[in-house]
Amino acid sequence: MNITCTLSGISDKKHPAQGISDISAAGFEDVMLDISKYCPPYELENIGRYNEKSADTTETLISQHPSELRNQLQPTLDICTQKNIKISTAYAPYLLRETKHTDLNGLLKELAEESIKALNNTSHFCQYLIIRPLFANIPPHEEFSANSRYYLSLADIAGQKNITILLTNQCRETGGHLVRGICSDAYAAAEWIDRLNSEAGEERFGFCLDTGVCNLCGQDMYEFTSALGTRLKAVILRDCDGHSEASLLPFTCVSNGSVQTDWLGLIRGLRKISFDGQLIMDFSDTAAGFSPLLRPQIISLAKSVADYFKWQIEIEAHLKKYSSIALFGAGNMCRNYMKCYGEKYPPLFTCDNNKSLWGTSFCGLEVKPPEALKSVPDGCGIFICNIYYREIEKQLEHMGVKNIEFFNDEYMPSFHFDRIKR
Repeated sequence: MNITCTLSGISDKKHPAQGISDISAAGFEDVMLDISKYCPPYELENIGRYNEKSADTTETLISQHPSELRNQLQPTLDICTQKNIKISTAYAPYLLRETKHTDLNGLLKELAEESIKALNNTSHFCQYLIIRPLFANIPPHEEFSANSRYYLSLADIAGQKNITILLTNQCRETGGHLVRGICSDAYAAAEWIDRLNSEAGEERFGFCLDTGVCNLCGQDMYEFTSALGTRLKAVILRDCDGHSEASLLPFTCVSNGSVQTDWLGLIRGLRKISFDGQLIMDFSDTAAGFSPLLRPQIISLAKSVADYFKWQIEIEAHLKKYSSIALFGAGNMCRNYMKCYGEKYPPLFTCDNNKSLWGTSFCGLEVKPPEALKSVPDGCGIFICNIYYREIEKQLEHMGVKNIEFFNDEYMPSFHFDRIKR
């Protein structure tokens, strides 16, 4: 699984060095290049309404000269090369959801082609280009046929550059409200991908799940990811309140102590399909809202959040890598471990600091004192099943215990809702 950071809200397209340096310093090694920043939706919406050299711009408008796209991308491409930052994913220009234009589909195709040409002339290989489905002036019963022609017309050039085109789920604007749009039905989206790949004669198309869109449309992300399966190549992680468009750092949109996005369903679904694609952190609104002086700390936090998602999704892989397992903790988290993984990865025993529990049995496990961990076999993983992770970790390190891991039951496939109280 690859962790990616969007450049949006962090790196200025004319002066990208500081933002990319901050991203690199935070530990990110990969970025998503949002090409729509070089030809934004509002520029497309106002195409032909202002002069090429208007008062608010000193650069050539890409909407009028698509072939100039690479020149405008070059400063960012160069800095990424200097910093050894990969650009594995990019996002092609797109129209406003509420666009009044019905005649720009040809231009969108040209912009997509120029994006493909620009990307894989770089020293870093770009694997995926996210291209939104066409929707303007397309009746519902013609959505697939129109988009099939569009995407298949890009298949040859994408194949030449070895780029996989990713479709993505969309909202649409209806009476001032955002509702489900093209590719927001998981089963229909899966069918689209299969039909496109069949027509292309190769796996040239995949899917990028946008969690912000799922949240705005009130969708079950477990069902969505499960239906897509291996077709899912990338996930854009962004938070919002479920009503208004936003790209916030995951877990930051909270009401009365509860998150507003179905992260539980997402993580469970990605675990189910053994997701191994791109995890794209899009916190552009959060980053832009902070002073540039504080932005490095925000980016570092975003990297920690991304690592947390990766760890949660791959939690079973951490269990698999040990020849044997012992637990620390004889409470609720241990019980949830045994419910979800006890049969597949049976622990040798569990231990606890509570002396009154020593020698008793808990969920079929003998409860031993922590000193017992000094005698476990080589290659045994010690999984802390207690929320006081860092305190217990220090205790075990002081004892000389090796292979210390954290277990977390916040996103398990199933739970015990009756809590043990001691």
